[in-house]
Amino acid sequence: MKKRLTLIAICLLTFVSWSQKKKNGTIFIEHPAIETVNAFTAAFVASDKEKAAAYMAEDFKAYNGTNADKDVKGQDKEDWLNQMDWWSANISYLSIKPSKGAYPDALEYKDSGTWVQTWEHIKGVQNKTGVKLDMPVHRLFVVNDENKITSLISYYDMRIPQEINRSYSDRKNGTIYNNHDNINTVRHMMHAFEFGDFDTAYSFYDPAAEFTTLELPEGESMTLEQVKARNAKLWETYDFTSIDEVGYPDYLEYDLGDAKVVQSWWKFRLLRKSDKKEFVIPALYIHDFNDEGKIIRSSAYISTKILDAK
Repeated sequence: MKKRLTLIAICLLTFVSWSQKKKNGTIFIEHPAIETVNAFTAAFVASDKEKAAAYMAEDFKAYNGTNADKDVKGQDKEDWLNQMDWWSANISYLSIKPSKGAYPDALEYKDSGTWVQTWEHIKGVQNKTGVKLDMPVHRLFVVNDENKITSLISYYDMRIPQEINRSYSDRKNGTIYNNHDNINTVRHMMHAFEFGDFDTAYSFYDPAAEFTTLELPEGESMTLEQVKARNAKLWETYDFTSIDEVGYPDYLEYDLGDAKVVQSWWKFRLLRKSDKKEFVIPALYIHDFNDEGKIIRSSAYISTKILDAK
């Protein structure tokens, strides 16, 4: 009896799930509206206002889908076509292509007409600022019975347009020092390494500090303990005859993000113990500091490939 009741319950659940479905139209991978949208996009990229206008209804409106303004009226046909002049004059290498693996869909809704949705990638370079456009955009087009575009809703990352706007004027982003206590810390740390005083050298780091180098895969880092083990092997194999400062370090105290960074340039002079071969290795270091004056991140731009030389 229990099995029979279970079977009836499953059948009822299946019936309910099917009864909850309601068809509201059809999705097409090929459709005249898709052809219209593709032609409109090609005309926009080519800055052909006359051709673009031919695909737009007279009551055309364009909207930014991420705009939270409840009173926004949208951009009419004339404004949109005039905006094409700005794109033509200000963006080089413009392209709008489907994102990898994506393609447009046409949706014929029962009650709200035909919509075309696209997933695309915009690329280009803004002429004055040099800011690169390289971003995905999702767009929704409404196409009427005359195969004209009546509405366009775009969803995209606003940070790039905002950076273009900000870059039209000069901005300060903090202060650069050529003398600062954080610079002194880096010097003390580097020369402690030179003289093999590891306890002192590591005392300048926060215990949770992260370490990256050119030779690590992107996105990966080492812990302080891992760096200690790596350095122990280096000092077993080589004598560090000198670690020389090149030029002078800079300490950058950024307003943006409140970052505190020392960048410094060095030459490592090493002697391989096994055969007395000498090496000189240039290096750039970027050290991030916390408010307590401890190094929380070390980025080393140095290649050790030369040490493989026979």
